[in-house]
Amino acid sequence: QVQLVESGGGWVQPGGSLTLSCAASGSIFNVMGWYRQAPGNQRELVARIFRGGTTNYVSSVRGRFTISRDNAKNTVNLQMNSVKPEDTAVYYCSVITSTMSQYWGQGTQVTVSS
Repeated sequence: QVQLVESGGGWVQPGGSLTLSCAASGSIFNVMGWYRQAPGNQRELVARIFRGGTTNYVSSVRGRFTISRDNAKNTVNLQMNSVKPEDTAVYYCSVITSTMSQYWGQGTQVTVSS
């Protein structure tokens, strides 16, 4: 059974930094990533990383956020730098297994404000 445990959300001032972490268990994960959903908006992909290390970022965070993973530990981190108020959202860890099943974490709130 796949389980995802997220940590690291909270409040941060504009221009600050925050790191989100997700520990996954129960399978082999081809893709690990982070999505976010702000009130009134659709959930969007923020960043994802493939098992081999290839990464994708939504254009609004490219150059500010960095995604990384540890395949041995099945963890994925999202380093968020130079955050902006528009980064405020609930962030969800998501993984895709080798059988192409997608799973979601419970979500963690990130609030950027002064």
